[in-house]
Amino acid sequence: MRSRPRTRRSAGSAARLTGRRVTVLGVAASAAVALAMAGCGSSTNNSASSQVAASAKQTIVFATQGLGSEGTATTAAVKAFEKLHPNITVQILNLSPTSDVAFEQLTQRFTAGSSTPDVITSDVIWPAQFAQSGWLANLSTFHPATGSYFPAQMATGEYKGGVYAIPWFINAEGLYYRTDLIKTPPTTWSELISDAKAAMKSDPSLKEGLAFEGDKYEGAVTAFQSMGGQLSLSDLNNIDTSTNKAVLTNMYDAVNVDHIAPSAVSTWEESQVQAAWLSGQTPFALNWPYIFALSDGKGCQPGCSPVFGKTGWVPFPATSGSPQASLGGDDLAINAKSTHQAAAWELIQYLSSDSAQIARAISAGDPPSVKSAYDAQLYAAAPYFKQEQAVYAAATPRPVTPVYTQISSQLQTMISSVLTGESTPAAALSGAAPTVKQLLQTVSSGG
Repeated sequence: MRSRPRTRRSAGSAARLTGRRVTVLGVAASAAVALAMAGCGSSTNNSASSQVAASAKQTIVFATQGLGSEGTATTAAVKAFEKLHPNITVQILNLSPTSDVAFEQLTQRFTAGSSTPDVITSDVIWPAQFAQSGWLANLSTFHPATGSYFPAQMATGEYKGGVYAIPWFINAEGLYYRTDLIKTPPTTWSELISDAKAAMKSDPSLKEGLAFEGDKYEGAVTAFQSMGGQLSLSDLNNIDTSTNKAVLTNMYDAVNVDHIAPSAVSTWEESQVQAAWLSGQTPFALNWPYIFALSDGKGCQPGCSPVFGKTGWVPFPATSGSPQASLGGDDLAINAKSTHQAAAWELIQYLSSDSAQIARAISAGDPPSVKSAYDAQLYAAAPYFKQEQAVYAAATPRPVTPVYTQISSQLQTMISSVLTGESTPAAALSGAAPTVKQLLQTVSSGG
């Protein structure tokens, strides 16, 4: 999901995740029901005669997530938009900060046929499912500048030739490393193991060599993908591959063979990884870009954290082939039933403008989805964003499919069974592969 897995946590935010960050624990059953109700419908905009012109005086509803600095940034952006568009009032509808609960809240409104909210914040793994159900307006009629965004995230809002969501801010999962302990970031798994062991040997205060999310939730799926797991749509017909077996083996070995990750990692989510990194107890941590703002952001000064000024961030070393960075982030979409789509589009355009994106990045730590926002103004206020583009260049989306939540549930069980020692990597993959393939086939055969 944003996945970060979510519950999501940006600088100053309360727990939320999936790079947001990502939690998909309870949505599979309701998602299946929603899909059954919607059938194979395609999204269509309301008739032009029912639409309110953007110039008319009106109120639109913006359903979004965001606590702490994120909520403050959203409020500030809405006020700035209203100043530019005095005829449009934006009412913020606060969704749950937990991803699966927010998903349920939106699903309930959509299945009820509500014309509000007009604009929604969508985790990057939701648009395909919402579009397939006929709940989102096709934004192609507004001729969005799709080339302005990072291609991997733009792809999350595209479905069957239409554009149903526009990137709001991007997240990708990368490897944090202590620049005082690791002079050159590793480029292979074996280098990471040796570097972690060397750091632990030289600094007894380190409690582990690598922190990552291994709990049975979406964060484990993004960790698996960031470590090299192959999960594209073309790969899902057979996930039981040598590459995926190697990745699961590496995850298991990090705990049980190489002893660079604690056994407790099988219960760790973002908050535990964040705590391990910020406390200075690990030289490596797999996490999302919000950690940069907590490590080196304007709210932190020398002495506030053991990692201040010692933070590097790169794509996780590839098990084979090129490095991957599991894509997270939020998209913006318009309710297909909304009668205020023109005004809703005006809001989306403003929120994706360079000025609004830079302001949010500086105040909330949410990385811009618009490539042109990475400029001197942003770097002057938050220099750490310079390092982030290398990870975004390796961003790899999770499968864009209406049944992703059900597939993710299978993957979570698979990964958890390996990390807890209940299954071998080979047995876990062979057990999950048929169900994942069957789920994928329900979409291709269902219309």
